[in-house]
Amino acid sequence: MPSAVVLLSGGLDSSTALAVARDAGFTCYALTVRYGQLHEVELAAARRVATALGAADHRVVEVDLSQLASSALTTKGIAVPKDRSLAENGAPGDVPSTYVPARNTLLLSLALAWAETLGAKDLFVGVNVLDASGYPDCRPEFVRAFEALAQVATRSGGFTVHAPLIELTKAGIIALGTRLGVDYAITHSCYDPIGDAACGRCDACALRKKGFAEAGVPDPTRYA
Repeated sequence: MPSAVVLLSGGLDSSTALAVARDAGFTCYALTVRYGQLHEVELAAARRVATALGAADHRVVEVDLSQLASSALTTKGIAVPKDRSLAENGAPGDVPSTYVPARNTLLLSLALAWAETLGAKDLFVGVNVLDASGYPDCRPEFVRAFEALAQVATRSGGFTVHAPLIELTKAGIIALGTRLGVDYAITHSCYDPIGDAACGRCDACALRKKGFAEAGVPDPTRYA
């Protein structure tokens, strides 16, 4: 079986991407990055998901972006947007304060380093452009550009960056993951959790609620 490195945050999208990679016949090596995010709850979710979906190995590495990249997810005092309408969420030109500068570039670079060490040629990332929050590093252009970079930044090249969810709605992602056996009750998406519970008011919670409703799947999330 070929090997693949899968970026795993513990959220809905990355968990589904791991399930897709497993279903495609890859031996999956899950990589979670503690990049300076304020909340540890997503790291615990990533560990649960990696175990539940049978990752061959799960590494948690630390690269503290909070010292360089200002964001509501890494910097105390920057507010997480709350109670925005779905029309506002991801509107053209809208890049909310929860965007972490260069995060996906860093995460994919770390995944590439591990893949080259393992002899794996495939990377999986759960980025999504339709029901997303307007992040520039979730676009197809970004994925294609990083894949091109991987060919010249490594000893051998030959890498493929898979973004299997990039053109799916959240409802489509949930339907796919449900079919592949993802237990969404153990995932975490909230930008501003209250203890272990999701706030229910941030952009991530709004999109998650919308996705389950449109997919016709009961939402297992525990909201505060």
